[in-house]
Amino acid sequence: MSTLKKILKTLAIPAAVAVVLEGICLANGQTIISGAKSFDNFVVYTAIVMITTMALSINLNSGRFDFSLGAMAGLSSVIGAKITYSFLKGGSGSALLMMVITVLVGALLGLISGVVYCALRLPPIIVSLGVTLIYEGIMYTITGGKYLMSEVQNKSMSGFMGTWVYAAVIIASVLIFIIIVFERTSFGYDYNALKSGQKVAVATGINEAKNALICYTICGGLMGLVGMLNAARNTTINGGQLNFGSIAIMFTAFLPMFIAGYIGRFGNEKVGFLLSALCMSLLNSTFAVFSNQINATTQSIINAVLLVIFLIYLNNNHLIKRIFAHV
Repeated sequence: MSTLKKILKTLAIPAAVAVVLEGICLANGQTIISGAKSFDNFVVYTAIVMITTMALSINLNSGRFDFSLGAMAGLSSVIGAKITYSFLKGGSGSALLMMVITVLVGALLGLISGVVYCALRLPPIIVSLGVTLIYEGIMYTITGGKYLMSEVQNKSMSGFMGTWVYAAVIIASVLIFIIIVFERTSFGYDYNALKSGQKVAVATGINEAKNALICYTICGGLMGLVGMLNAARNTTINGGQLNFGSIAIMFTAFLPMFIAGYIGRFGNEKVGFLLSALCMSLLNSTFAVFSNQINATTQSIINAVLLVIFLIYLNNNHLIKRIFAHV
């Protein structure tokens, strides 16, 4: 396959999504991106979806289904906000400082989750459910089950989300970081070997436990960043997410993860994460255009239907191609 053909196939889904959704909006007399604020939200949401999808796929591709991603994002953002705006500098901290603290706390939470998984040697789905309940309980205890508002509603946080530039820098930085770590380091080579065949990789001397701990740590740091972005975007943090209430955030990443996997057939899967996040952000912006007609429940249904349709296509694409070729 030629390079030009690979590029065209890589961009096919995002281009098709943009054309279709823009057409729907124009038919309603509006556009997907209606102004500067709309574009800011578009870029920020792209960053949130891309990073969440990366965090989900890192462990999932290795057979470790991690339900604790949302709890990591919530708890790390709560701790970051409390430290930055309640304990340091008399509450006059900066959004940049909160981001650094939140990412570090998220990485620590991820490492703890990985240690529990490696120590107990239970199925990862069971471990992650237990860790989720523990992290949600700690978050509830710190916040009293209330929303954090005063800690994140300040000039520094509003300025952080007041322009798309910061989100764009975060997108580029995370994308470069993930590409380098997973494609240009010995850890990345070991990760890909374990993903392809764990028994064979371990037999060759690769330390699966060490690799898993690093994966969990990276996932935690990424979700800490997501928690920071969500806090700045929503100007609040929900501290009352009990009984797996934090799990919902990871379901936004399933459709873009499958789209990224499909795009990765023609190019780099990591770039696919960005392109699939752009698709989801375009869809989210379209929902905003029709906010008076489409409520949150309907949006969830539409996302679920799209996921099912795409999975049907992935599992039957060869048959579909043969049908079209015959026609």
